[in-house]
Amino acid sequence: MMALKAGIDPKKIVFSGVGKTSNEISYAIDKKILLINAESKSEIKEIDRIARIKKKKVQIGIRLNPNTDAKTLSQISTGKKENKFGVNSKTFLEIVNYCKKSKNIHLKCLSVHIGSQILDHRPYLKMLKVISKIINKINYKFEFIDLGGGMGITYENKDKRLDYKKYSIAIKNFLKKHKSKIIFEPGRSIIGNTGILISKVIYIKDSEKKSFVILDAAMNDLMRPALYGASHKILPSIKKNKKSNKIYEFVGPICESTDKFETLKKFQKLQERDDIVICDVGAYGMSLSSNYNLRIKPLELLIKGSKVKIIKKRQSYKDLI
Repeated sequence: MMALKAGIDPKKIVFSGVGKTSNEISYAIDKKILLINAESKSEIKEIDRIARIKKKKVQIGIRLNPNTDAKTLSQISTGKKENKFGVNSKTFLEIVNYCKKSKNIHLKCLSVHIGSQILDHRPYLKMLKVISKIINKINYKFEFIDLGGGMGITYENKDKRLDYKKYSIAIKNFLKKHKSKIIFEPGRSIIGNTGILISKVIYIKDSEKKSFVILDAAMNDLMRPALYGASHKILPSIKKNKKSNKIYEFVGPICESTDKFETLKKFQKLQERDDIVICDVGAYGMSLSSNYNLRIKPLELLIKGSKVKIIKKRQSYKDLI
């Protein structure tokens, strides 16, 4: 609904997710989107039932769980057999046979997505081998292969970069054997590094071993550090040469010990009321934000060249209550 409202062509929309409701499936069918990527036998039957009532033929994909370890954080791994996503190869084959008999389902796509924040190309190569093997086994022509996303970005200077060239070569070799259109869901890789969160230092509280830098931003604004133990670079808004001789622990004001962003040594010396910048929040920053603890969401600005545009107004307590 949001994508359509933003002017996205329905034929570029793929609807994924393990728990689509009947109303959501019905809406997707009515809007004639490219694909509904199904994740279970029960979901296929529900799509079939709704399509039959509407007297429509619906284009679908099946999400295969390739049992491939993405070598990323366990909380954002989605392609192993113990994860809730997709179906195993045996169930995949059963669903293909079901779709062949259905008058209301047109199976067009094999879909996979093995995880998020992937910086090593090798899990992708393994994933492509698994897909190739299953296509050869079932001997079915898929118009689309949806390879998902998960391509990672650099959050810290020490992070390595994903080798897109090696991934690209592997896809080209795959396409020589299987003539299909490739779908990507690039998400984080195109937006993650573009966003920053600007926060003000409310107080600096000294303890024996470190100083707590208490910010006006909190875990409700940026959930990743609390949720995954994820790391984000923090920079002073104005660069100065003087370093702090104390360790700084950057924390939010919420009454949770997990409401902290980073612990850093040799950071620039800060004063109360200084602004700091938390980097790389373009992905899973605003989208994971909440009003937890009755906190209002911040202003969101889009900067393009020298132009600054408000794209989301700052919430007020009146909006909230």
